[in-house]
Amino acid sequence: MDTESWKFLRSVCILSFLLGSCFVYQSLRVVVAQEDTKPAVTLQVNASNGAGRLIPETLFGIFFEEINHAGAGGLWAELVSNRGFEAGGQNTPSNIWPWSIVGDQSSIYVATDRSSCFERNKIALRMDVLCDSNGCPAGGVGVYNPGYWGMNVEEGKKYKVALYVRSTGDIDLSVSLSSSNGSLTLASEKIIASASDVSKWTKKEVVLEAKGTDHGAKLQLTTTKKGSIWIDQVSAMPVDTYKGHGFRNDLYQMMADIKPRFIRFPGGCFVEGEWLSNAFRWKETVGPWEERPGHFGDVWKYWTDDGLGHFEFFQLAEDIGAAPIWVFNNGISHNDEVETATIMPFVQEALDGIEFARGDANSTWGSVRAAMGRKEPFELKYVAIGNEDCGKTYYRGNYIVFYDAIKKAYPDIKIISNCDGSSRPLDHPADYYDFHIYTSASNLFSMYHQFDRTSRKGPKAFVSEYAVTGKDAGKGSLLAALAEAAFLIGLEKNSDIVEMASYAPLFVNTNDRRWNPDAIVFNSSHLYGTPSYWVQRLFAESSGSTLLTSTLKGNSASLVASAITWKNNGQDYLRIKAVNFGAKSVNLKVLVTGLDLNVMKVSGSKKTVLTSTNVMDENSFAQPEKVAPQESLQEMAEEDLTIFLPPHSFSSFDLQKETAKIRMPVYDSSSTV
Repeated sequence: MDTESWKFLRSVCILSFLLGSCFVYQSLRVVVAQEDTKPAVTLQVNASNGAGRLIPETLFGIFFEEINHAGAGGLWAELVSNRGFEAGGQNTPSNIWPWSIVGDQSSIYVATDRSSCFERNKIALRMDVLCDSNGCPAGGVGVYNPGYWGMNVEEGKKYKVALYVRSTGDIDLSVSLSSSNGSLTLASEKIIASASDVSKWTKKEVVLEAKGTDHGAKLQLTTTKKGSIWIDQVSAMPVDTYKGHGFRNDLYQMMADIKPRFIRFPGGCFVEGEWLSNAFRWKETVGPWEERPGHFGDVWKYWTDDGLGHFEFFQLAEDIGAAPIWVFNNGISHNDEVETATIMPFVQEALDGIEFARGDANSTWGSVRAAMGRKEPFELKYVAIGNEDCGKTYYRGNYIVFYDAIKKAYPDIKIISNCDGSSRPLDHPADYYDFHIYTSASNLFSMYHQFDRTSRKGPKAFVSEYAVTGKDAGKGSLLAALAEAAFLIGLEKNSDIVEMASYAPLFVNTNDRRWNPDAIVFNSSHLYGTPSYWVQRLFAESSGSTLLTSTLKGNSASLVASAITWKNNGQDYLRIKAVNFGAKSVNLKVLVTGLDLNVMKVSGSKKTVLTSTNVMDENSFAQPEKVAPQESLQEMAEEDLTIFLPPHSFSSFDLQKETAKIRMPVYDSSSTV
């Protein structure tokens, strides 16, 4: 090789070395930078036998309020809105909305009168048909009802229509389900009767089987027969409801999947009313549905026919396997109050409501329940005296009268006060006190410690309403859900004083949003869970499990974590839950002591992560699971349980315990988070 070639080759080697060195340096910088975004934090868990504390069986449940058309036009599967024509008031003529006329003024005249056979709801609809078979339109004239922003009618499914009818002549009435624009008949049956058969109010029923699908369908009652017809109490129910109890199947299942241990009902502000004249009165919601007068909920500004009433709420609790918590009015609304000296009629109404649920079939109100088909009592162990009324003038005085009367008649019933006892002792007796919190995401995240310093003496806490609201929440953001998850971990760790907790509100019909955000969003045919809903699902196993002592060490300002153990199908599991509220990913090293021969089986362990590309991401009908938990197998070396926590995420790791010889790291304990 000549000298020039040697010099050239040496130059190439030197250049290659320099370029390689630069590449290695840059690579090291990248690795260091990547490691910097994943600071190591340690979660130390004490799994020794006897070291844990049982979490109450009742810790996580649900709160159902009639808000956002959660019941009417939602969970309660009734398709007809304003079925008894009472929503327009007791004076006639009255507004029949959302009913509308099929035909025009030359062919039909429609008005309300007070001729109904039902004493508690006297309004009925009169149709004067002015045309006959030769002059009426081909499809006839009459009225139609669009339900709650359209009826969900599906091909092959059956719908039971019931109505009361009266006439001065023969009737030939078509009962049909039609498409939203009326151009297509999805199902139809006729009610034909002689004048003598319908001279008095008569109940008629038909079952319609749909030949097509329309999510915005309507119910039509039409005729081509001249004369006058009175109609009242029109109902259209899907034949297929949960156990035949009247609950919409898909919405029921979304609730059931939370595995709630209790259900608080029926409100909320719905119980109070803006004025007592519009408060929820349970006695008006029992008995045959045709005899229930319905009422205008003046807080959330809509009419309910009260098909979902006192009986149905107890049935729902039993169906879902949750303890019922009945909230009743204590003589106080948003704007008026009953003085303590005259509160006894309200106290008696509460006692009667308890007897309806718990009394034997021969008792005064137990017999009403029995007449509705339920001889056996319902279980009722908890009642709440009012809602958010602690600051009202007569609350404490009224409360004591209610408390004494209920404890005398039913000493086992646990009574919940509206007054917050988390920061100072109550000045009245109670088994539980109510705690409500609606706030920003950062504030709720910091409230992970809310009950750390609460006195362990006296009544227990019931966090019956919590949620992130405002700009942080939108219509249900990931950011809101992460803060709520951290708050719930705090409740887990303080479950020696906090015995129950529930998110609010549970449901929203997207056509009538009275509150944002909500857990479950729906319309007539579709539904999805918000990120807050999925957080509740991830706490389903916490109630009744064992809380382990756990400690976070390292830079953990944006982290919250807990550890629980529970059994499933005879198998022991350890679950680590961790919220990373920060913008950087974190490597969480888990050190578990005290397992003896029972250790975590690392292979096949499950991890579930709730996160998204943006903290303000939300779910929608178009993307119902844009922000939803993603499950996968957790791959970890047996000697190193290190968990990767993405930025802005809620992660849950289920580790199976079995007899094996796996070396677990030993550590020195320090302060508990």
